[in-house]
Parts: sequence; structure tokens; C-alpha cells
Amino acid sequence: MMKIVAGCALGLLLCTSAGTRDVELFGYFEPQYNGICQDGTYYQFHYNKLRTDLKSRAVKNIEFGADVIYLLYHGKSEWNLLDFLPGHIRSSVPPETHRVLEFAYRDTLFLDNVYARLTLSRFALTAGKQQVSLGTGYFANPTDLFNVKDAIDPTYEQPGHNALRIDFMLNHRLQMMALYSPESNWEKSGKLMRIKAGFGRFDFSVMGSEIEYMVTDFPTMHVRQRQRRVLGGDFVGEFLGLGVWGEGAYSFLKDEEGEDFYEFLVGGDYTFESGLYTMLEHHRNSQGESDYREYDLNDWMRFFIGETRTISRDQLYGFVQYPVSDLLVVGGSVLASVSDRSAVLVPTVEYSLFENVDLVFMLNLYVGDDGKAYGSQMGNGGFIRCRVYF
Repeated sequence: MMKIVAGCALGLLLCTSAGTRDVELFGYFEPQYNGICQDGTYYQFHYNKLRTDLKSRAVKNIEFGADVIYLLYHGKSEWNLLDFLPGHIRSSVPPETHRVLEFAYRDTLFLDNVYARLTLSRFALTAGKQQVSLGTGYFANPTDLFNVKDAIDPTYEQPGHNALRIDFMLNHRLQMMALYSPESNWEKSGKLMRIKAGFGRFDFSVMGSEIEYMVTDFPTMHVRQRQRRVLGGDFVGEFLGLGVWGEGAYSFLKDEEGEDFYEFLVGGDYTFESGLYTMLEHHRNSQGESDYREYDLNDWMRFFIGETRTISRDQLYGFVQYPVSDLLVVGGSVLASVSDRSAVLVPTVEYSLFENVDLVFMLNLYVGDDGKAYGSQMGNGGFIRCRVYF
């Protein structure tokens, strides 16, 4: 049924844009080939992705936007999370639980964003499925309660979220935002308020939120829904020629069984006259373990499905990039667990093949021992991605 609805929506987008001068139609086609070597076996997995965006400003002060994504999967599309667990954890999982940990990539067609935005001189109201992105960090955002970035490819687009958002522009450096993400009742719905102000070369923000928090006990497959209140903030600016930023959030759990926790990230970057760009971030997650020998099934599975951002407590993220020419950029990143001394190396090459055609080649090489956060059990691999814009 959802495919039919999304298909009709795609047809409506195309037909509407063809007959209306005030409608913009754009998007991209993205084929991606993935390879991974695990336990001596090489697996291939690839997809074809079509994203079609529509924007209309036919009505004064109102913007309508929507995008439809169509994904076709090929190759090895069925996996089991057991294959990515350390050997001693894998052997402890009861056989009757094995099938529960299976997952598959299926062909899908869906509306990723669909919204309407009313904009006045100092006020904006946005309703619908929209982008909600908070925080100043690059590889992780502790203040973003709606998204969990892929640490290997942190700049890839995030999904839309159903919300009602109000923005007040009190002056050119003072803004306030309120957001409500409705669920089945008030308690389960997400509520957030954020104030952002600029002082000199810095921007600061403070935020408060109440949102549902899911915790799964994987040995019993029991899911507990908890309410948490979050206080946090971020900053970004320039100091002595360096770009600097940071953000942090403290979560208060409303029930007595859970423990409060916090996350923070600080980072900085610098671009040399040659064009060489460098960046370094440090991230701490108090839910993570400081000793890899304490990692258990819950730690690994909550990390895999995004209930927590990291399995280890402290991480360092380093990134370098150099423009060899106007068309070719080479670089790479290193994500290291300070807590267990493991790391993943991510060399990257980006090439602009034509004006609207980009190629990205990326490897991920895990150099940690089996059982560590970025250990060999994760499997080495990479991908080649082509994106054709229209």
C-alpha cells in the first residue's frame, strides 16, 4: 500500500512540475557498489537510488517541498547481526534468538520529506515531514535526539521527521525555535526548545527537550520505553585562526531504574594556504564502556541499531582533505576508540567526472583486535558511489 501511495506521489510531483512554472524539480540518481571481506569471504552488495525533489513558492510567503526516494537493492541483501559480533559474544547467543537478529534490505519507495513552510519577516512555521538537524559536531551530534550519523560516512543525508516547528528571528543574531513531534500521546511525543545567540565571532545555543527513549534487553528481547529530559547546548566560532566547536547534552531519566547519562564533543579545524584541510574531534559517551572486556550483547546490539552512538566511552575522529585539482580531492579519516585502542581507517577519493556527475571511492579498514569497538570482526570493505544530478 505504501508503495502505491509513494508511486502516486511521485507521479503527482512529475505531473505538477510539468504544468506549473513556479515549481522546481530536481534530484539525483545514485548507484553504489559495496564490497566487504569477512571471515575470508568476499560479499557484494549494491543499490540504485533515485531521489526526486519538488519545491514550489506559488503562494506568497509559503514554500511547499517534497521528495520521493526509490531504492533497488542487489547482491547480498540479507544479513545477520551475529556475523558482526565478536566470537565470544556470538557463541553465547541462544539459537532461538538467531533469527531475530536477521535483517534484509528490500526494494522500497517512500516519501522522505513533505512539508509546508510559512515565512514572515521574523517568523517561520514548518509543518510536515522535514529535516531536523541539531548540533555543531561533524562525526556525531550529542544534542541531536532525532538522528544518529554513520560515523564512517557522517555527511550522508539524514531522513525526514514528522514535526511542527516554529522559528522566531528576534534579531539577526538571536533566534528561538520550538519543535513538537507528535506520537500516539503527549508523553511519547518529542518536545524541544532551543535559543541561539551570537556574540563576536561565536554562536551559542542552549536547548531543552523531552523525548521517548527506547532501551532493548536483547537476551530477553524485552523493549522498555522510558521518558528522558535533556538539557544541552553547543557553540561554534573562530579562535586564533582555528575553527572551534563543541556540544553536549545531559539526559535525565524519569524512572528510577535507569541511570542518567551525558555526551559531549569538542572539535577544531584549520585550512593551510596550500588548501590542505585538517580536523580533529573528541567525543565522550558516558553510556560507553571504558574496558572492552566489559562489552556484552546489549552493548553491541544497541550500538548496531542506533540506541546509542558508540560502544566505547571515548573516541577521537581525525579528518584530512587535499584538493589535488579543481576536479580531484583526496583525503581520509581515522575513527579511534581511546578506551580500547582500536581504530578504523577511511581513505577517500572524490572526483568530479562531469559538471553534474560526482564519483566517491571510500574504504573502511578495521585495525583493532577481535572484540574491540573497531575490531576485525566488523569486516574490511568499501564502496564506489556515483551521483548524477538533474
